[in-house]
Amino acid sequence: MQTNMSDDEGTVFLIDDDAEVRDSLALLLSNKGFRTQLFADADSFLRAYLPTWHGCILTDLKMPGMSGLELQAALRERDIQLPVVVLTGFGDVASVRTALKNGALDFLEKPAEDDILLDVLQNALRIDRSRRASITERAVASGRLARLTPREREILTLLAAGQQNIDIAAQLGISPRTVEAHRARVMEKLGCASLADLIRVSSAAS
Repeated sequence: MQTNMSDDEGTVFLIDDDAEVRDSLALLLSNKGFRTQLFADADSFLRAYLPTWHGCILTDLKMPGMSGLELQAALRERDIQLPVVVLTGFGDVASVRTALKNGALDFLEKPAEDDILLDVLQNALRIDRSRRASITERAVASGRLARLTPREREILTLLAAGQQNIDIAAQLGISPRTVEAHRARVMEKLGCASLADLIRVSSAAS
């Protein structure tokens, strides 16, 4: 399984207090085309973290200082939305349940099979890319909607709800011709060619 990852695909942030484990995992991931950044403990990761980072976290569960479960809590408090994969040699049912309840994407016991670990990390990176794409799409859509007048936004909302021009005209006390004129301006401002496009832009911004 050889990967050729672009610069935008993300980094695996590997957190483990065992230097030998960190090095072996980093070597495995590097050989498979993953970019990694290594940390000996959760506190080091949180101190170094930058909002521009993207990818996923691969963390040990039991570490000196902050545990993997405590790291999850800290990530939630700081609204750090990187997907988390827990890898540990000290797994138990209660820990698995807690980690997953706290939002961990997956929970693997050491030593994890290489193919399984790589597949889980690829999935985590895909999830993060999808999340970032949604944020970008929402920002673009919101920027487009900001160009509409209040009346145009009102008509867009009614169109997106499935109402016809004649119904919108009756509801707003204007003529269907005026509704059609507003609709045409909305489509022009938003760069939409169809009602389906209008609905997509409206939904993306919400």
